[in-house]
Parts: sequence; C-alpha cells; structure tokens
Amino acid sequence: MKATPPPAKRRRGPRLAVLALVFCSLLVPIAFLLNRFPAVYVTDERPQQEIDLPSFERLGLERSGVVTGVRREDGSGANAETKDTPGMIHMDSSSTNIHHHRDTEPSKPSKVSAKPKVPPPPKIEQLKPEAKPVQVPVRHTENISGNNMKPARVQNADDVEKAKACQLEFGSYCLWSIEHKEVMKDAIVKRLKDQLFVARSYYPSIAKLKGKEALTRGLKQNIQEHERVLSESIVDADLPSFIKIKIEKMDQTIARAKACTVDCNNVDRKLRQILHMTEDEAHFHMKQSAYLYNLGVHTMPKSHHCLNMRLTVEYFKSTPLDSDDSAVHRFKVPDHRHYVILSKNVLAASVVINSTVSNSEETENVVFHILTDAQNFYAMKHWFGRNSYRESAVHVINYEHIILENLPEFSTQQLYLPEEFRVFISNLERPTEKTRMEYLSVFSHSHFFIPEILKDLRKVIVLDDDVVVQRDLSFLWNIDMGDKVNGAVKFCGLRLGQLRNLLGKTTYDPQSCAWISGVNVIDLEKWREHNVTENYLQLLKKFQRNDDEASARTAVLPISLLAFEHLIYPLDETLTISGLGYDYAIKEEVVQNSASLHYNGNMKPWLELGIPDYRKYWKRFLTRDERFMDECNVSP
Repeated sequence: MKATPPPAKRRRGPRLAVLALVFCSLLVPIAFLLNRFPAVYVTDERPQQEIDLPSFERLGLERSGVVTGVRREDGSGANAETKDTPGMIHMDSSSTNIHHHRDTEPSKPSKVSAKPKVPPPPKIEQLKPEAKPVQVPVRHTENISGNNMKPARVQNADDVEKAKACQLEFGSYCLWSIEHKEVMKDAIVKRLKDQLFVARSYYPSIAKLKGKEALTRGLKQNIQEHERVLSESIVDADLPSFIKIKIEKMDQTIARAKACTVDCNNVDRKLRQILHMTEDEAHFHMKQSAYLYNLGVHTMPKSHHCLNMRLTVEYFKSTPLDSDDSAVHRFKVPDHRHYVILSKNVLAASVVINSTVSNSEETENVVFHILTDAQNFYAMKHWFGRNSYRESAVHVINYEHIILENLPEFSTQQLYLPEEFRVFISNLERPTEKTRMEYLSVFSHSHFFIPEILKDLRKVIVLDDDVVVQRDLSFLWNIDMGDKVNGAVKFCGLRLGQLRNLLGKTTYDPQSCAWISGVNVIDLEKWREHNVTENYLQLLKKFQRNDDEASARTAVLPISLLAFEHLIYPLDETLTISGLGYDYAIKEEVVQNSASLHYNGNMKPWLELGIPDYRKYWKRFLTRDERFMDECNVSP
C-alpha cells in the first residue's frame, strides 16, 4: 500500500491579490471624484504677513496646493458677515487639492505636504483709492448688509478640528451629511455591539487565567450568541423576543470578567484595536457615501439629458423657425442692454433669462447672448426659438464654432464655464467657532474672448447660469465705472499676496482683493483699451506649464486675478448673495431681499441634492406647460 501524500497547502497569494484588486477598484474612483475642487485655506491671527505656497509647477502637475491667509475684512463676497479685523496668514499643516467644479476630468489625489515656514512680512505698496461701491436698491427697508448667517451652534475644539478635516477631504459633502444625518433609532442593536466589543477585549486575558475555565466558556458562549443575533438582525424590530435575557446575561458575565485581576495593557490594546478597526470602517463607509454624493452633484440628471436630446432631435426634424429680422438686428445695437450667459444647461439659462426679464420694467431693448458648446447648441436654439421672454431677444452662439472659424489663433477653443475654488475661513482667536467653507467663482478662459465675439458692443452684463435675478438690474447700466473694466463684488478673504508662489516674479499688489463672478458689469471699450485679452494670453503662456486642460484650468485663478488687477469696480455686497449651492445657514429674509441669488457650490438648484429652502426661488422661474419637459419628467 502506497502512503497517501499529505494534502497540498493552499496558496493564499492569488486570493490576497484578488482581494487587493477589489479594494483598489473601490478606492480609485472614490479618490478621483473627491478631488474635484480647488481649495484655499484661510485663518486669522495677526496682520500683514504672507505664506509660502507649493510651487506652481507642482500645482500644474498635481493641481494641488495650500493657501492660508487673512479672512475678509470688509464683509464682501459670498455670504458676507460682519466686518472682521485684519488677521495674520497662518499656514496649516494639511494639504488640499486644487481641482474644479464644472466638467472636470478626475485628477490624482496629492500627498499631504509638510508645514512650510512663514516668511517675514513683505513690503506693502500704497494702495490706490478705489471707487465707492454702488448701492443696490431693495424693496424692503430692512438693512441686509449685516450678519447674513443663521446663529452657529457652539462647538468644542475637537468638533471644529473634525469638521475642518472633513471639509478639507470631502468638501461640501460634510455639510450635506450633517443636514441629512439620521439619529440611530436601534438602541438595542447598538447596545449589543457595545457589549460584544467589551467582551472580545476581555476574553484573551480571561482565557489565560488559571481557575477561570467556567468564566472563559461563559464569555465565549455569550460572544458567539451575540454574533449570531447580530448576523441575523440589523434593526431592533428583527431581534428575537428573548434578547433582554441575553443582554442581562452578557452584563453579568462582563461584570465577572472586570472583577478579575488581568493585565490592563492587554485589554487596553484590544480595545484600541477595535477602536481603530471601527474608525477605519466608518471612514471607508464615509468615502463610499461621499463618492455617491459627488457622483450625484457632478452628473447631469437623466431628465435633463433627455430634454437636451429631444430638443436636438426635434430641431433637425422640424421646419426651421423663422428668424425675426428685427431681433437679429438688435443683437448688434450697442445702445441696447446686452446680457451674456455662458451655459451648457438649457433650463439653467432659461431661468436666468426668465428671472431677469420678469423683474425688469422695460424689456424692449434687452438682449441675451448665450454662449454654449457645439453639443448643446441645437437644443438651445430650438428651446429659445419655441419660448419667448416678453419683448427681449435671445441670441444663441456656438462658442466653439466662432472661435474655430474666426479666431483660430486662440488655442482655447473649448467652452469653459466659470471656475469655482473652495475657500476655508476660520478664526484662530475664537477656535470654537465653526470653520466656514465658501466657493470663490471667477472668470474662465472663455470669458476673455467675449470682446472678440461681440465686437459691436460697448458694455455687457455677464451672468453665471446658476444665478437668479430678483430685482430690476437696470440701475447697473447707469454706473460710471471711470477707468475700470469689471464691476464685481470683491472677496477680501483671498488676496494676491497669499498667492505669492503661484504668481512667481510677476509684479502685483499683495493687498489686492479677489473678486467673484455671478453678476459682473463689463465695459468692453475699456477692456479693449487696456488690452485685457492680450494680457490674458501672455499670462496664460507664463502660467500654463503643460499644454493640457488640467494645467490650463489650474492657472485660471491667478490669471483671472492678475488680468483685472486695479481694473475692478467694487459693487455693493448686497447685489448678490452667494453660497446657495452649499451653505444651509443663510437667513431666509436675506435671500428674499437680495437683488440676485448665486447658487455657487455643488448643490445646484436643478439637482435633487439642491438645498430645498433655496431651490424654490429657482424653480419659480422655470418654464411651465412645456411639452418636452413633460415627456422627460422634468418637474417644475
């Protein structure tokens, strides 16, 4: 008889490799989608100092960097609050990723950088006197220039740090998750899990004790029974009727185990292992939830995609709508009031136009120019050919075709929508205050070609497609901006001096404030006189390290700020209230009294994830009784 050979050992290598691949396949898309927003971190301490930033070359490659500095002093910008005192620029040890809100390809996450040294204060140049902000007429007499925020909940230092870390990693998902946090209702299941954790931590130490065999068997039996119950029940309603007896039995067993003399280090080590394992599991589930959230806010709703497709097909199937010669003539009349909208979203552009004309006293001389891409051009044409907005005229322009045919020397032929950057503002003197996250929106590359496309015009108002107008904006046409080019609301939470490493050796005023897009008055004659487009092209060659989209979009923040340095006419902060796409804490009366609403941030009003309290202001200007909207289940 031949001896039977021993069974071959199972090879664990292939199984571990498969598990590793599955784990990576989950983490990679999560990492890609979470790194989609530019981030700027600003804090308070002492005045007039700068920081060292990661080099722009690194930003061009990884699109990552950290910016810290004074928070805004004049209360201008998104969600303006009471005026703050100047603060020192403080470098935080964490690193944030610069990536973009709109139509952005996923980028690789950057590594956490070391804490850089704070250089000595720079020499501050004398600031030129600026024009006074224009006052915005409002219907109510109540002063809305004060605190726009709801009272913040008092937090301890640990909560502040956790909120800060969460927002740095996941952005507005943290705000959304707090608002939609569900209180755990299954208290019995939670208690069973807690008992199981404690019993597991004591079991190894009890099993080593002599004379405690009965306690060891009882502890093991209780652990197995708890594991079996939790494997079959995840809510209290599923628990067996005798569960209270098991809980009491486990309590008695744990009390006996605690009465024994054991090595506390072993118990402590086991509890820490369970704690770390639980934290890792919770963080993993948070990443999964954040992935789904980002997928929801960056994906066009199915109903909107259906609407675009139906409009495009109908455009080619139906007889071309007769164009109004008088309307075509109005497109080039410089004395008319011309509004420019860059958009790829039919409904968003429609709401901007409808809200503007609905609040305008006169619309005979109002003209809207919509710059869109080739993919959405025919859907836009058919929609605005079917729908009229009082006496105003709508001019749909294929931006990519215009640039390709008439301006082939410009390399930026793709349509870019306004870029948004995350800004974190905190106060080191009051660490218990909640860190504020705001979105800074600036002009994209496409905005710099508006004077080349609309050559016959002298003055325009540029509106973002996530804006809702609530007052008559005709007063903006009467503003005398002097030698300024861009009328905008300033955002002094970010200054050029805080972007020193990004700006390199370029000459600039370190105390010059940033500004926000949304509602901007543009003097095209002064634009051409100051050669803003030519300056932009020179800056693009300087700051764009690689000939790719990622590098170009990374460079848009310093380019936009430098191109309009000393050319910004400050508009009153009450012209627009920003933050309706991420901030749940804006007071309702402030929203109602504002001349315009800016839904900058992730939670756009046309998404299901939009903030319900603010969506109603956007939805009231949606077109009603539209056949294609009904067919595609677009609910007004």
